[in-house]
Amino acid sequence: MADRLFAPHYAQAVSRAAGPEGAKLYEGADSSGQAIGDLKPQEPFALLDVTGDWAWGYRTSDHLVGYVPASKLAPPAG
Repeated sequence: MADRLFAPHYAQAVSRAAGPEGAKLYEGADSSGQAIGDLKPQEPFALLDVTGDWAWGYRTSDHLVGYVPASKLAPPAG
């Protein structure tokens, strides 16, 4: 992603997954904004950052980047 997005630092993604209900993927950290995709229940999500109630990362199946409500992600495995 470093070739497409500027950030003052880059972090390695943490493997997470959507919770049992799945989740909407938004273009911004605001649920009143546009949903750009869905995470199916237990679908993998590469978590890059958490700010407040929002998780930023990408859907691993197609690398669609967006925000997910952090509460909609399953707890870390292990």
